[in-house]
Amino acid sequence: MEESLPLEYPSISRRKLLNFLTGAVVATTASAALYPAAKFFVTPGESNEDGSIIARDRLGYPIPASQILAQPKGSRALVAGIAGEPTYLAIAEDGKLDTMGIVDNCTHLGCTFPWNPNDNQFQCPCHGSRYAADGYVVRGPAPLPLKLVQVKVQEDVIWIFPWTKNDPRTGEKPWWI
Repeated sequence: MEESLPLEYPSISRRKLLNFLTGAVVATTASAALYPAAKFFVTPGESNEDGSIIARDRLGYPIPASQILAQPKGSRALVAGIAGEPTYLAIAEDGKLDTMGIVDNCTHLGCTFPWNPNDNQFQCPCHGSRYAADGYVVRGPAPLPLKLVQVKVQEDVIWIFPWTKNDPRTGEKPWWI
């Protein structure tokens, strides 16, 4: 006669289920609110595995090579390079971009400076440092030459790579590596 099904206790109580659901809702809401805040503090990864990036203008838009090559030969264009550093790209006499770009940060105190085409020099307005067209120090107080980057053009896209070879101005390993 006692062949009825035995009543077992449920595997989870009603209280535990409600606590679990409440915790899940709180965790989902908190993570949805904290994700944008955490994303704000993380630098966006724009570079490729080799450290190269596309040259951009001051608003962050890619600059086509044809736009820079439309300028006169021997002139320089200022673009946002690796890590957003201002970088000068030179237009060679053959009408192509030079394979070497120069980062526009003074090695004395980190000031940015203009290219002076009249003197054919970079001239830092902060403390009077002057650099030759290749970024070598002509007059101090800057202690080191300017940082270099490699420049390549592929299908109207300007790629900027970190400099990994010896510094052609000194023949030694670059100070920024």
